[in-house]
Amino acid sequence: MIPQQTGGDDGFDVCVLGSFMKDLVTQAPRRPRPGETIRGRAFDEYLGGKGFNQAIAARRAGARTAMIGRVGDDRHGAEFLAMLAEEGVDAAYVRRDSGWGTGVGLPVVEPDGSNSIIIVPRANDAVTADDVLAAAPVIQRSRVLLVQLEVPLPAVLTALHLARSANVLTLLNPAPSAPLPEDISALVDVVVPNEVEAESLTGLPCHGDAVLGTAPTLRRRLARRGAIITLGGRGVVVVDRPGDDEVPPEAVDAYAGWRTSVLNPLAVDTIDTVGAGDAFCGALAARIAAGDGLLSAAEYANAAGALATTRRGTAPAMPRADEIGALLTRTTVSGAPVGEHAL
Repeated sequence: MIPQQTGGDDGFDVCVLGSFMKDLVTQAPRRPRPGETIRGRAFDEYLGGKGFNQAIAARRAGARTAMIGRVGDDRHGAEFLAMLAEEGVDAAYVRRDSGWGTGVGLPVVEPDGSNSIIIVPRANDAVTADDVLAAAPVIQRSRVLLVQLEVPLPAVLTALHLARSANVLTLLNPAPSAPLPEDISALVDVVVPNEVEAESLTGLPCHGDAVLGTAPTLRRRLARRGAIITLGGRGVVVVDRPGDDEVPPEAVDAYAGWRTSVLNPLAVDTIDTVGAGDAFCGALAARIAAGDGLLSAAEYANAAGALATTRRGTAPAMPRADEIGALLTRTTVSGAPVGEHAL
């Protein structure tokens, strides 16, 4: 397993710093071309945002979860706070901002479940380093800190520094992709991009077997303890180190023994991929907080991500622990050295 030296005692398993986005989802036969108007097939509204989705996913996977962020002082903000309370996610450090509206996302979902999204951050862009410093007691009493890039980078870096100072394990989901400081690897234990984000961060390809070379490079540049690239219908690539639990924090950077493994995609009836990556990240954080090693946690998260594609929406699509366990019992899921699984 990946050890946590502090945090979690009388605190939280997972703390999420992240965004709130009211998703206004259009289902369409395809994306329109510039200057073109096409008829959509359906429209729905869901509570979402990468941070919110991942917090709900972690909680439903069994983790005691807290969230840090901002919503607007509007109807959407009230809906988010109500769902956090209903799900049992601590929202003591979620601020209602009267100067900004709640963020909105505008996904377009095609018939095969693929999607593209425009986000308008609004209150998410008002999250400050001071907001994060105020929440230091929550961050430093958690086992895992999970962050994305839908809130301003100074807030994200402040959270990572606070977590590092308390030996709280850090997960970075670098989405949406953005330039990062060269020294961020000192603050990040595990980085979890999708293939598009991994290509942007490394300048290297993720098509076919090329991803098997890109993943170790991603780990070297951005994380201390491991890297995961989610590949949608092609599965998941995991870079980790067996025996990492025996390495003290001060010796992590010098420890060798890296391996690259491939997890096959799970066969499910996919209808909407919008929340799959967030389900993966939240479930991954929950299982790491529970003491699983990175590869084992990724197997569990792979099932969570697959289940999220079988229903519409974002946060409402996050699966619960019993559903994930049931899928895992029906499916053979294993990591193997490179070459034993096809991409």
